[in-house]
Amino acid sequence: MHVRYSLAPLAMSALFAAPAFASGLAVNIEIPRLNVSEYHRPYVATWIERADNTVAGTLAVWYDVRTKTNNPEGEGTKWLKDMRQWWRRGGRELSVPVDGVTGATKPAGKHQLSFTEGTAPMPKLAPGAYKLVVEAAREVGGREVVSIPFQWPPTAAAQPTATGKEELGEIKLELKP
Repeated sequence: MHVRYSLAPLAMSALFAAPAFASGLAVNIEIPRLNVSEYHRPYVATWIERADNTVAGTLAVWYDVRTKTNNPEGEGTKWLKDMRQWWRRGGRELSVPVDGVTGATKPAGKHQLSFTEGTAPMPKLAPGAYKLVVEAAREVGGREVVSIPFQWPPTAAAQPTATGKEELGEIKLELKP
């Protein structure tokens, strides 16, 4: 008796099971420890801007998410506008909280975020020039904006960095082709 097996179903399942490799990026944000009498954690917004300074996508917003019983919006949302550049470029149109984008303020230290293109909150980007922008604002403190220019899609792995002066430490962008 001769048994014949078809490899077509096996080949098709391997084709559909193979992962789709999409470009991505990681962002490392350092919040420095400040020696001040009244320290408040900074609000931080991280986004991608096109060459014309319009927002391609907001990646993360850290703010005071605690709520008061008499304030349904949340205590900290009224201070989001202190991150002036982010607010003017697109933050005011964002209805917070946003799942996967907004979160609580972070303590001093290094914090890493990773994104895959086309998976929320990282938008699908057209090829071209962009900037990663990180803005921090702190109550009884200062405000600072750090940006890192980059080309999309990345042709090779790269790790451009920029450093803030007070409210932000080292900002590192890791591009993954």
